[in-house]
Amino acid sequence: MTATGEPGTLAAYLRARRQLVQPAAVGIADVGNRRVPGLRREEVAFLAGISSDYYVRLEQGRDRHPSEQVLLSIAQALQLDEEATSYLLKLAASRQSRPRRPRKPERVSDGIRTLINSWPLTPAYVHGMYMDVLAANQLAIALSPYNAPGHNSILAAFLEPEVRELHPDWEEMTARVVPYLRSVAGPNVDDPRLVEIVGELSVRSERFRRLWGRQDVKNKSSGVSPMQHPEVGPLELHYEKLLIPGAAGQILVTYHARPGSTSEERLRLLASLSGPLHPQRDASHTPADR
Repeated sequence: MTATGEPGTLAAYLRARRQLVQPAAVGIADVGNRRVPGLRREEVAFLAGISSDYYVRLEQGRDRHPSEQVLLSIAQALQLDEEATSYLLKLAASRQSRPRRPRKPERVSDGIRTLINSWPLTPAYVHGMYMDVLAANQLAIALSPYNAPGHNSILAAFLEPEVRELHPDWEEMTARVVPYLRSVAGPNVDDPRLVEIVGELSVRSERFRRLWGRQDVKNKSSGVSPMQHPEVGPLELHYEKLLIPGAAGQILVTYHARPGSTSEERLRLLASLSGPLHPQRDASHTPADR
């Protein structure tokens, strides 16, 4: 595949983000008869203070070594926020770095497993860099069987009807999870596991294709998630996503209900229905290891 066709390159990112900027938003009058969505290449170049020819070479993948100053100027022209700008810089740097070594299998420490299993009323699980579930406590699995080790959170979000039924805000949830995946994966877009996930979703989900093509980057690490559980009814759970230090991109995801709320009562009921905690099954043979 040529540089211009690679979906994870700096060139592809620039094209996707340019097409999302409305001319009026950057002070350019829209006189009609525009043949492309968003800005024209020469308009981005003008706003960034660089030559049109040079910007065209960047978008065509013919110049892969732009300076940080140039990239920051382009980021400003494309109205990228801090997180998207950081991603742009990482994409450019990844083209100049040495080849990556094979990724080691993702394994959760015994300490983290013991910690999440000690939380009787806090659903919690750990996912790896590409959202493969590596460990989970019993309440997280009771909340959704797709939180169990061996599943992949983003595959389940788009492909499993039960997950869609669990989330009344499925449209909003999926619009968050795709930029989140791109954020946690970073510029490692050629990693075989990420290629496998994106390839399957691109074939099976039109919505994923559309969202992934936007190349949005956003790590929303906290918020409120409404759920409609088949056994205990509606829940309103607050979630937190915490990076585990020294664990190569592993994220601890926790849910909690507001103290004294109906959702807390229903979490207690779910905990009682799910039975006593039992040792987790080994997650060492998850898809992340293949």
